[in-house]
Amino acid sequence: MNDLLSPQLLQQRPQVPPRQQRSDERSSAIVERGIIVQSTFNTVCAIEYLRSHNVQAGIIERVLLHPEQRRQQVH
Repeated sequence: MNDLLSPQLLQQRPQVPPRQQRSDERSSAIVERGIIVQSTFNTVCAIEYLRSHNVQAGIIERVLLHPEQRRQQVH
């Protein structure tokens, strides 16, 4: 049997590097506007705004539903 497909390896979580500051200013601005839309209107409006700008679903979920997991802004 191929060792790469062993159940132990399949169950291990991949090593994920620590979150880094976003380098794409355009994407950063879109996400920031999405957060503002959420606080001004509601989460559904923010989801639609972010989806309309092709933000990935996982990012939308993290940013809108788990604010403690948001990247910290550099001031």
